[in-house]
Amino acid sequence: MENIIKISTDKKIYFVSDAHLGAPNKEDSLIREKKLVRWLEKIQTDASHLFLVGDIFDFWFEYKRVVPRGFIRLLGKLRELSDKGIKLYFFTGNHDMWTFDYLQDEIGMQIFRKPQVFLINNKKYFIGHGDGLGPEDKKYKFLKSFFSSKFCQWMFARLHPNFAFWIAQGSSNSSRKTHEKTDHIFRGEEKEMLIQYAKEQSKTKDYDYFIFGHRHLPLEIKITEETSYLSIGDWITHFSYIEIEGDTPSLFSEKKLS
Repeated sequence: MENIIKISTDKKIYFVSDAHLGAPNKEDSLIREKKLVRWLEKIQTDASHLFLVGDIFDFWFEYKRVVPRGFIRLLGKLRELSDKGIKLYFFTGNHDMWTFDYLQDEIGMQIFRKPQVFLINNKKYFIGHGDGLGPEDKKYKFLKSFFSSKFCQWMFARLHPNFAFWIAQGSSNSSRKTHEKTDHIFRGEEKEMLIQYAKEQSKTKDYDYFIFGHRHLPLEIKITEETSYLSIGDWITHFSYIEIEGDTPSLFSEKKLS
């Protein structure tokens, strides 16, 4: 039986993903972080829930007493939203999967490590970052399974933070550069793994909407007559987000936000 979280609200619900804060360098990351914080200030007056749908950070790892330095503007603003009663949901992505309890304890976020079903204003949503879903990329699925293991996390935690973060950030930069040339190109429905995944799930499940991050390209695609797939986009090039008002999700961009 599906575990469904129910939300009923007359306020707005927002989704953002793939800010990759920390990349490609401190200066460029800070510009995006400040822009993201200004957007959060804008939505805090009418938001009831905020979904952060993975890869908010380009790399994240928590030692027992050490967390990545930086991002204090974003973390402070998120704590403020939480204190105001706005519910925060954080889905781990492939770049920030090593999130443990710091964001939960200090910011007040609820952490999800796999897709979750929500019933929002009587519409059924399947929500997740999106990495590892779909019929292909078996090599990545194996690596994700390994990196998600307690053994791998324990071994990584044995490294000194300076050395560990240097390794991880180098790997993250390499991964991002491999995909950045194709991240903003629509490949056609047949080659879009998340669209294919949504189509396959829709054969047996009655979801109204699939919402994913990961793809870095804002998309809204009809899967069936009753079901739609929405890709949030990113906060690097498109500065895009999804807003639910009532029972309808819509894509928007804050590209012009100064």
